[in-house]
Amino acid sequence: MSEEDFEVIQRHFIQKRIRKKQYLLAEGEICKYFAFIVKGAMRKYCIDEKGVEHTVDLYIENWWAGDRESFVMSTPSAYNIDAWEDCEVLLISREDTLKLCQQCPAFNELLLKLDERNNIATQKRITSSISFTAEKRYQRFVQDHPYFVQRFPQHIIASYLGITKDTLSRVRKKALSK
Repeated sequence: MSEEDFEVIQRHFIQKRIRKKQYLLAEGEICKYFAFIVKGAMRKYCIDEKGVEHTVDLYIENWWAGDRESFVMSTPSAYNIDAWEDCEVLLISREDTLKLCQQCPAFNELLLKLDERNNIATQKRITSSISFTAEKRYQRFVQDHPYFVQRFPQHIIASYLGITKDTLSRVRKKALSK
């Protein structure tokens, strides 16, 4: 990406600080901005009919956070996205995203690469959740995302993996004893 492209892209973003526990997006709101995380950590989750939280995504520095469906379709989000740590983010609207895709081929190429990586990660996550044991899911999680283990508490990681805190505790204990 050229310096000129970078300057054009930079003009379309809004800097914002989000305090720990503050929401980037709340369930029922329309996702008007996608956030590039400069500093901090966030999580995306939904709450089922019984009031149980289900962690859908975890985000840290240099990751994008948002609800793609709500952002693209302008529909109310089914998710909450909150700051797990104090965050510094760069926000971009749907309108500015579309403008940049037309004005700047480098940005369009960047989005295509991000989409490819996101689709691959989503496929792996689905395969893991439908075919791996809890132990194998945790092993793969630690292997693929060791930085999450340091940044998020065990109950959030268990929720992300689709297992209980107790199961995660047993799996971790077993892994440490090997």
